[in-house]
Amino acid sequence: MPRGEPMHTYLLNNELKHLVKGQRQQSDALIEVIHAAQEKFGYLTSELLGQLAEQLQLPPSLVYGVASFYHAFRLEPRGEHHCTVCTGTSCHVRGSTALLRKLEQAFGISCGETAADGSISLDTVRCLGVCGLAPLAVFDGQIIRADSPSEMIDKVILALENKSTP
Repeated sequence: MPRGEPMHTYLLNNELKHLVKGQRQQSDALIEVIHAAQEKFGYLTSELLGQLAEQLQLPPSLVYGVASFYHAFRLEPRGEHHCTVCTGTSCHVRGSTALLRKLEQAFGISCGETAADGSISLDTVRCLGVCGLAPLAVFDGQIIRADSPSEMIDKVILALENKSTP
């Protein structure tokens, strides 16, 4: 470890070296590298993005711009559980806005937020690509479909309870 370098920075640099190996100055590989970093670390801190920029030999503004532009990248940690509501045209027409409002009330958070205790995050996605099942939500990677916002709330809460029990 280089003298004077904080241990977490040293460890981060070593981890990132494996992710960016052979990708230096290749901006076309940036999204792939950012995905790999997020997969490895859970979310993208400003320190992590700065180190990626340095290791890729790209401007930090470019790396941050890409990370903040795409919805798939997270600049803050998610909750232990994650619920995403589809807001695509079919889901919107079939009540996804009402569903989202009910979930916000049930969890006590707004869309894009994580509960203060870190238990759950709530987001939207433009389209999940299964429009015939609209409206939809995804809870911890599992698609949940319901005929009404109330039924959806019941299903999400049941899924949350099932995931919380040992």
